[in-house]
Amino acid sequence: MDDHLRGAPVGVLEVNEDGIIAAANDAVRDTLVTDSPVGDALSDAFPQSVEDPLRAAFADESIDETDFEQYYPGPDKWLSVTVVPGETTAAVYVADVTDRRRREQAMSRLRAERDRTAVVEGVLADVLRGLVGAQSRDEIADAICAAFGAAELFTVAWVGERAVDGDELEVRAAADDTERTFDAVRDALADSEQTPEEVAVDTGQLEVRQELPENPEVPRPVRRAAFADGVQSALAIPLRYGSNVHGVVGVYTDEFDTVSERERTSFETLGEVAGFAVTAARNRSLLLSDTVTEVVFDVSDTALASLSRRADTTLSLDGLVAEQADELLCYVSADDANAAAVAAAAEETAGITRGRVVGADPSSRLELAVTGKTPLVTVTSLGGTVRAAEFESGSGRLVVELPASSDVRRMVHAVTREYDVSVTAKREREHSVSTSREFRDEVGDELTERQETVLRTAYFADYFESPRGSTAEEVGDSLDITGSTLLHHLRTGQRKLLDAYFEADGERQ
Repeated sequence: MDDHLRGAPVGVLEVNEDGIIAAANDAVRDTLVTDSPVGDALSDAFPQSVEDPLRAAFADESIDETDFEQYYPGPDKWLSVTVVPGETTAAVYVADVTDRRRREQAMSRLRAERDRTAVVEGVLADVLRGLVGAQSRDEIADAICAAFGAAELFTVAWVGERAVDGDELEVRAAADDTERTFDAVRDALADSEQTPEEVAVDTGQLEVRQELPENPEVPRPVRRAAFADGVQSALAIPLRYGSNVHGVVGVYTDEFDTVSERERTSFETLGEVAGFAVTAARNRSLLLSDTVTEVVFDVSDTALASLSRRADTTLSLDGLVAEQADELLCYVSADDANAAAVAAAAEETAGITRGRVVGADPSSRLELAVTGKTPLVTVTSLGGTVRAAEFESGSGRLVVELPASSDVRRMVHAVTREYDVSVTAKREREHSVSTSREFRDEVGDELTERQETVLRTAYFADYFESPRGSTAEEVGDSLDITGSTLLHHLRTGQRKLLDAYFEADGERQ
């Protein structure tokens, strides 16, 4: 081997007709991770690969000229190999191209992830458009499946929810482009096997199962069917609103070797938006219903019930605000009790993170932050409205209204499955539905002429815009009153408007 080849930056081997290495330069040691291959058979000195094209080049009596790049698992390297036959020997040039190949693979993954993310976000946009006009749970489920079914990336999409009288999942809608996988999922549900969708409903979290045919967290029949259909991954997206899970979307695909954080966020957003849509559809049904079903629950072992016992008082619920997914603001009144003392007792009650008195009067309303699951949230998320709630001596009574067309059994089963409650009464009654004109007339009867004038003037003067089109002083000058007088009338009028709105919406008793 001449000096030029010995100093070459790539590995160079001279191999004789018998396949024995006659010479090698220094670069070979680093490239092939060997001390000195001289005198060894090429087949022994060179690492093995799956296809082994180098050995194929030396397999016949004549050496074939060849050029290839191959991954070698022994040294964990990508090698570029060129074989150049000579009269009596062959030169084998070997270069380590691992860094370049890994950069190319990383770029390829990024491009695939970008394209896949675009598809996912497109599906999310289609779902959102479909949900805008959806009026029922069936229409919501159909919109979700239609959006996933239209994307070639996904082979199966189905929406399920708990059975009325059991814990098993039932299929509400589906889009299936496989021969076996979805049927296997259905069978697994019927056999009470734990599918990813079951886990998602139980935990309220997005569940991802990759390498589906070998994944032990997936029922064996589903794994076999996925292998036959070429399905690689499954995602289970909970349809949740707050702390309550309405159902699940099961999605199967022949891609998704990994799920990026952005894709995960998109799927979680889809579940939350769809969960909100289910809640909104149920609430809309109650709002427009002429008759309602009233269900009375006796409850115990809840934070408010415990507080009533600790503070030795009766607590009446005035309103609810779902501030966060895991926190509920409850506004309550305490009978014959010092509000400050009840707030102090709330700080020591499990399930209540803080309490404060609203106002300066000793008998003022209290604001209590309740964490964790509570039947108050469950009944509202399932389309019910809490018309009254009272807690005394460690127990409570909830009066809940649902539209007569709703699935009362499903709501009752969901509440009794999760909490220590019992149904004590159920009855139907007429439900008064106010038109917008009737609502305005009712509000108009409550406002004084001066209050209505101040509100109307401030409204058309863009006082309520941001930024304001007029200041309080400018609106006051228009009415020939001071700014402080204007603010007094505005606060009084706004309070009456809010009273009418929230009382009509069932938020206050």
